[in-house]
Amino acid sequence: MASNPFISRLCDEKSFFNHFRKDLKYAKSEVIIESPFITTARMNTLAPIFQKLVDRSVKVYLITRDPKEHQSSYREQSELAVRHFEQIGVQVLICKGNHHRKLAIIDRKILWEGSLNILSQSKSREIMRRIEGEQHAMEMFNYLKLGRFL
Repeated sequence: MASNPFISRLCDEKSFFNHFRKDLKYAKSEVIIESPFITTARMNTLAPIFQKLVDRSVKVYLITRDPKEHQSSYREQSELAVRHFEQIGVQVLICKGNHHRKLAIIDRKILWEGSLNILSQSKSREIMRRIEGEQHAMEMFNYLKLGRFL
């Protein structure tokens, strides 16, 4: 009988944020989120959580698309959110060139990946998979060469 190589959980847009908030609550050292879009509504939801993490000396990194690559409404929301996140101690890394990945790595032990824009999702139908295990989280971390920036 084959063993399961990792522990995973599938979530949709309705169940994701409850599970994700729990992972954030228990983060000990680092949270990395890649999301191409940022909206004011999602910023208002996540900023207090990020503030608590920063206050506990957890490093929070947001990797997102350059606001200049968005249409006007998203551009304004993204610029506002980037400024706000930076003011509360979150490090924001801006990507150029149609950045579109959606993932999170927590303490380099938990990997979330899928189609949901963590920093903007509101109405769309999405899926995210939570994979528990340092090997899988580090595989993604190394594959994306995040060590160059963090």
